[in-house]
Amino acid sequence: MALNLLHRLKLRGLHILNNQRARSLANRIQKIASSSADGKPILFFNASTRLGGVSQNAAFAFLSSLAVQLAGYPVVHFACNAGMTRCQLGTNPDDVQKGPPCRICVKQSQVLTSNAPTHWFDFRPDEALSAQLNDLSVDELSVFEYPWQRSSEDGETCIPLGALTISSLRWTLRIHHLADDEDTRFLFREFICSAYRVAQEFDSLLEEVDPRLVVVFNGIAFPEAVVRWVAKNKGLRVVTHEIAHQPFSAFFSDGQVTAYPVDIPEDFQLTPEQNDRLDADLEQRFKGNFQMGGIKFWPEMHDLDESLLSKFESYRQMVAVFTNVIFDTSQIHANKIFPHMFAWLDQIYEIVKDNPETLFVFRAHPDELRPNSNKQSRETVAEWAEKNHILELPNVIFIHPLEYFSSYGLIQRAKFVMAYNSTIALEAVLMGKPVLNGGHARYTQYPCVFLPKSPDEHRQIAEDFLTQEKISIPPDFINNARRFQYYQLYRTPIPLDQFIKSYPIRGYIFFRDFPAEALHPDHSLSLKVITSGLINRTPFLMPDDLAKDVGQ
Repeated sequence: MALNLLHRLKLRGLHILNNQRARSLANRIQKIASSSADGKPILFFNASTRLGGVSQNAAFAFLSSLAVQLAGYPVVHFACNAGMTRCQLGTNPDDVQKGPPCRICVKQSQVLTSNAPTHWFDFRPDEALSAQLNDLSVDELSVFEYPWQRSSEDGETCIPLGALTISSLRWTLRIHHLADDEDTRFLFREFICSAYRVAQEFDSLLEEVDPRLVVVFNGIAFPEAVVRWVAKNKGLRVVTHEIAHQPFSAFFSDGQVTAYPVDIPEDFQLTPEQNDRLDADLEQRFKGNFQMGGIKFWPEMHDLDESLLSKFESYRQMVAVFTNVIFDTSQIHANKIFPHMFAWLDQIYEIVKDNPETLFVFRAHPDELRPNSNKQSRETVAEWAEKNHILELPNVIFIHPLEYFSSYGLIQRAKFVMAYNSTIALEAVLMGKPVLNGGHARYTQYPCVFLPKSPDEHRQIAEDFLTQEKISIPPDFINNARRFQYYQLYRTPIPLDQFIKSYPIRGYIFFRDFPAEALHPDHSLSLKVITSGLINRTPFLMPDDLAKDVGQ
């Protein structure tokens, strides 16, 4: 008990110190920053990044807003003052009737917006909207639209409130298949009403400030998705940001950041030095020595045990199947071939039954049941396997998310890999294995995996692979995979570890002790890339000291 109390007191002290550092930076920036001549502000909004602390994405927005001001451009924040009856982070999936912790969230927002004028919005019910929602089913709510603006030329514009909020609903409930019960309908209605309130207030703010552009967190969480829609509807530029593929690094994009659009020049080819750099990094990744979003998925990694290896030998061939997290925000981009990941798995189940001479090893994503986290999936691959009795089939092995067997060991021994949209598929290509994807992924924007156009084509390719003695891989697949991985690891991640470091609570960060002047774009290459990208539309890419010419 005493140790627990001491731990809480220590965390409280760190939290206070962190906010003091943030306020000190904001106060100093206000004193030394000067505004540009045209006065058009850059508008920041990131209500879905945190509650009572500072996450990486909250820090990315805060630091970027300070750097923009030091570069001479005004900033305006749009912030929630209990403006949503339910929000993505503040909803308890076990008790959706319980309201969000607005007090601690607003208090934290006051710290992170103290460097610039802030437009706070509260909640005001729209009785007409609520009346239309009351008797709708979940399916009807998912396609619900509401009148937005009238134009004598174009007629009436509607805002797609159902489509803009459903990803947040799935993320909050940690599922894809939504039950048509009262709790789900209640939460869906609250999200839609809250989204509409965000849209109304943001539209008013745009009329008031006429911003240069809008910067939002990821654009999929419903408050930011609505802000992005309203801004785009007015023809405004919107930049989104997310965590990138290196520790404490950010990815900024004019596109939909969760789709990870990367513009690689057609003539870009890795030099010997760049190849060596990539190979050294891949060697560490193949040992499990990497992080994503500040999370180390593999606290340890074991080689495949003798029983597994023995079972491999008793079959003609082995296929490795890698799943993803069903509620992940990437799924909105992935579900282009199949309606969702479980539909893809249903087809694989049929393939497994029709090919008893082939061993299929299903590897559940390690983040599906993230330990010591409230982000554990409530619709899991293990449940799907149990419901379909797939483990009763002799030619199936299922590896649980918390079993730290080497995925790379599976890939090495597989004839080919089947994946939905997990990054492991890209790494399998880098290991020289043919990969059949069931979903679109960030890496499929460049040909490097076999990507069917339909479920029927997916099954046909799988059956062809199973019967072929040797699968022929197009020569450009591995080259494209290396080009994409190089950009994903070294060009698109904008490192900000100079300013932030780990915090004892998972998901949060701690500001390092540094002078405010260090945030000036002239003093930080990373912030120069961000501010130049925001202001001058230059690519959000770090320069490459191993490149032989400027084009690379």
